[in-house]
Amino acid sequence: MKKLFTTLSIVLLFSSIFSQEKADEFKPSGKPFIKVFTNYHHSFYDGDGHSAFEVQRAYLGYAYKLSKNFSGKVTIDVGDPGDSKFQMTAYLKTAYVQYKGKRLTTKFGLIGRNQFKLQEKQWGGRYLFKSFQDKNKFGASTDLGLSASYKLNEMTTIDVAIENGEGYKSLEKDSIFKYSAGITLSPLKGLDVRGYYDFMRADDAQSTMSFYVGYSKAKLKVGAEYNQQFNYSRTADQDMSGMSFYGSYNFQKFRLFGRFDQLSSVKIGDATDPWNIGKDGETIIAGIEFSPIKGLKVTPNYQVFMPADGGESESILYLSCEIKF
Repeated sequence: MKKLFTTLSIVLLFSSIFSQEKADEFKPSGKPFIKVFTNYHHSFYDGDGHSAFEVQRAYLGYAYKLSKNFSGKVTIDVGDPGDSKFQMTAYLKTAYVQYKGKRLTTKFGLIGRNQFKLQEKQWGGRYLFKSFQDKNKFGASTDLGLSASYKLNEMTTIDVAIENGEGYKSLEKDSIFKYSAGITLSPLKGLDVRGYYDFMRADDAQSTMSFYVGYSKAKLKVGAEYNQQFNYSRTADQDMSGMSFYGSYNFQKFRLFGRFDQLSSVKIGDATDPWNIGKDGETIIAGIEFSPIKGLKVTPNYQVFMPADGGESESILYLSCEIKF
């Protein structure tokens, strides 16, 4: 009887260990995702009013976990192409493979860039209005290339990348690459300080510098950034600079937010002749965000643009929505 009990105990022990190992085995898996930005708005400009419904953008994609460290993601971006005969155009937004370890993360392919990723997250309203650098085309949100980020310690993370520099809407037109590097410091819980620099070599080399400070605590988020770009679009003397300040506070059932942007363009040695005067000016955004159910945000908000050339301000009332599942 004693031998039988011992034998059964050993069998149960090995069975338990084997079952645990089977439970710990990685199983590749993936899931589709959809995100839609839409709104109704009424604008006031030059004494006239204009109302419209709009679908700004839709993201369709699939994310797949290949192993504990390797994953892949493909995203289709359907949006307004701008100056085109088409109302909506589909682009391949991301298509990459990623390795993520304890400290090192690398991406290869059509990748999301780190240039303003942290700022965009702190702003928290991409479906309402692009982050400052994205809105003013200081750089593309995704590009073809290779990136790596490494967490040196709990306080410091560095990232580097080499990319085509043309963005996800354009194929490589030349052999000129964009080289970038950034450092993010987190000296205190909730506090992030980031510096970023990129460079594209050419006859009129383009370079970008940005500095960001953000703080999050409980329900409060605030952020501030300063950005400077020399030789925009690799054109001599076309420089841009600007600042953006934003903040939000989460109440139990809604979030209040506000933002202020200022953009200026000045030719070197001639402060009286901004080359981008049509887009220079100040932007104010304020609103209240509701999330009645998971995956849905409904946000009444007000946006006003005050041009630097002294022209009439443009005001727009929005009812913006983000839907994701």
